[in-house]
Amino acid sequence: MRQRPIIAAYYFPNWHCDPRIEALHGKGWTEWRVVQYASPRFPGHHQPRVPLWGYQDEADPEVMAQKIAAARAYGIDAFIFDWYSFNDGPYRERCLNEGFLKAVNCREIEFAMMWCNHNPIYAHPGSYWKPAEVNWIGDDVTPETFRRETALYIEKYFALPNYLRVDKGLYFSIWQPRKMIASLGGEKAASKLFREFRARVRKAGLGELNLNAHCDCWDRGEGKLEEYEALLKKVGFDSIAEYTWGNFGPDFPAVKFGVWAANNRRDQMEKAGRFKGLYYPSVATGWDSSPRTVQSDIYERRGYPFLPVVVNNTPERFEAELEFWKEQYEKKAFSGAMLPLACWNEWTEGAYLEPDTEFGYGYLQAVKNVFGKGEEK
Repeated sequence: MRQRPIIAAYYFPNWHCDPRIEALHGKGWTEWRVVQYASPRFPGHHQPRVPLWGYQDEADPEVMAQKIAAARAYGIDAFIFDWYSFNDGPYRERCLNEGFLKAVNCREIEFAMMWCNHNPIYAHPGSYWKPAEVNWIGDDVTPETFRRETALYIEKYFALPNYLRVDKGLYFSIWQPRKMIASLGGEKAASKLFREFRARVRKAGLGELNLNAHCDCWDRGEGKLEEYEALLKKVGFDSIAEYTWGNFGPDFPAVKFGVWAANNRRDQMEKAGRFKGLYYPSVATGWDSSPRTVQSDIYERRGYPFLPVVVNNTPERFEAELEFWKEQYEKKAFSGAMLPLACWNEWTEGAYLEPDTEFGYGYLQAVKNVFGKGEEK
């Protein structure tokens, strides 16, 4: 039987003040205000969700130390931080730089980074006029920006002793690989830049890179998954990972957790069978992006953030999914040595492991029940 997988929780860093955000919403604004002002959008809808620890500033090292201690106590081995940087520089970086890396117990947990090369307006309340389509910052990445950013990763993060290695490589993920490839000038240009990146990692004495692609292959049909994997291998990616679950089905405004989980079991098992390289499925606690809608709008299915809300999600049902994917890992049904969890703290998408006033530490306890404290890796 295989040892337990690495349990890594995705971490969304928008719970601290950032100058770009304050310019849009005012001094001191964070996405906690979106959480606080969320309201029920249909009968039986549970909002607002209230964090048991309060509305904390994650750029405070003491706050981050509490998160690290809880993560380790309940079986989380690593955080995968969403990382935002554009042609004019980084954004939302104080969480990692001022909070996590300065926490007294930082070295007790591993961490990795996922370059979120998408328009960050998605984190702001959206109405029918779809501000998520507004190119607020400009989310294309030039070759110059890619070289600048990857040099920063090598110098500042990859060399740290607790940077996460998965399947013998430093784990670094890109959220929208197709978009990144296009931004960098196409397959040939992207492949060259990725090779250079890998060579610079080796030259720094850091060994191999596990360049990971988020699985954005939503196309169904014969050969689609294989085509996607072939594209990623061609340009130089090493592995494919899921973030959270999709496939809500036709139900609206609510879909039961069991239905949602069954849809995504099927989808992820199909990918696990079709992809020949390293693949990391995910397990999600829930989904509710309604806080990111303008609360006075009628809640209709109009695309993100007006999506179905997952209901009946409980720590017990989440634990059952963890058990299922643990069994698949032991059976070698998927090839990668990591199981990502969605998410540590996506409060405005209804996907979080952090304790709340409804279930307390229930979701974290579910992780511990299935995977223990994380001693085996």
